[in-house]
Amino acid sequence: MSKKHSVKKPSSIETTKHTINNPLSLLSKFRGALKFFGPAFIVSVAYIDPGNFATNISGGSIFNYSLLWVILWSNLMAIFLQIMSAKLGIATGKNLTEMCRDVFSKKMNWFFYIVSTLAAIATTMAEFIGGALGLYLLFGIPINYSVALTAIITLMIVYLQKYGQRVVEIVITILIAVICVSYTIELFLAKPEWPQVALHTLLPSLPNSQALLIAVGMLGATVMPHVIYLHSQLVQNRNDNMTLEEKKNHLKMEKIDVLVAMNIAFIVNAAMVIVSASVFYSRGIAVDSIEQAHRSLEPLLGTLSSGAFGAALLASGFSSSSVGAMAGETIMDGFVDLKIPSIVRRVIIMLPGIVVILIGINPMKALVMSQVCLSFVLPVTIICMLIITSRKDLMGTFVNKPIVKYLGWIIAIIIISLNALLIYFALTGQA
Repeated sequence: MSKKHSVKKPSSIETTKHTINNPLSLLSKFRGALKFFGPAFIVSVAYIDPGNFATNISGGSIFNYSLLWVILWSNLMAIFLQIMSAKLGIATGKNLTEMCRDVFSKKMNWFFYIVSTLAAIATTMAEFIGGALGLYLLFGIPINYSVALTAIITLMIVYLQKYGQRVVEIVITILIAVICVSYTIELFLAKPEWPQVALHTLLPSLPNSQALLIAVGMLGATVMPHVIYLHSQLVQNRNDNMTLEEKKNHLKMEKIDVLVAMNIAFIVNAAMVIVSASVFYSRGIAVDSIEQAHRSLEPLLGTLSSGAFGAALLASGFSSSSVGAMAGETIMDGFVDLKIPSIVRRVIIMLPGIVVILIGINPMKALVMSQVCLSFVLPVTIICMLIITSRKDLMGTFVNKPIVKYLGWIIAIIIISLNALLIYFALTGQA
């Protein structure tokens, strides 16, 4: 009789050792993971847009390091909400606006459509202003020409979608790298008080009602409603014909994508506040315009610093205005069956920013107020997403667990409460 030879399966430890000792296997895994990277980087642009420059520079120059904790907690909320948006898109095969059209009544969807379009307009206004100001400050191009050039470049970047989403992801990642390098230079030159930075990052404080206004602006500039809609759309590019296990892996990779991209955005946002506090607050300079921030940096820190600031603002404006236009298209396409040519949608989204610059409104004030406007729209977006992702008939195995539901509602309540306080201070003349 012949003996049956049993084949010993390698243990998980042996498999891990084999993987570690096999560079080709590691490289293959890295390349596989890299295919899923991109959507969160597009989304993260909205968290380091010119609206962030305005609110962060104001916060740092007036309140020193006191509002750094707002950046930290806003970023944690952003990570939570972006993962939920990606999960919705992966589980359902539709974006959030399309799911709203399926789940809610026609009247409600018209309400969502109007509110969300206003949010897209508000944020694109901030982003468009940033791009035009970047050209003006960095190259001295007259503001009228800067407006036209920003519009053209924005349309060109959005047009790259014709060649695939991956192309847009690469272009925007390069622009993010420019922002990161620029603010690394700024931090090196500013020489902040790192113990104070650490203390105020962890210790919440609101010195007065003006700090509340800026804190809500920071929240609106960081947890942005239009990119919650957009992220659920961006994951669709990699979501075709997937099995359940493949979708689970897709979500796992997207979580990594979100964590990396959002934490890069957090570091850049924190750097804006830190540099502003170190350079302006320490010298008693309350900055009320981006032009003032740019002009002040040169005599205080040198030409390299003001140049880095202009480069960061320019990269931020171009990348974020393109993302805003993409988000606007997602919003306008999904809620209601209203067919508007794409070029018309893009013009509608960009027009308010052009008007604000041409009629001479203070861009810094317009940027701060646009971000506060976004904070008022956020609860609508978050509540819709929470309702949909908590339904097992829509999400299947991806349905929210109880702890996720509770955290989601806590975030919504925090945002609504901050907005209520802001309204109170505004009505009593304290804001």
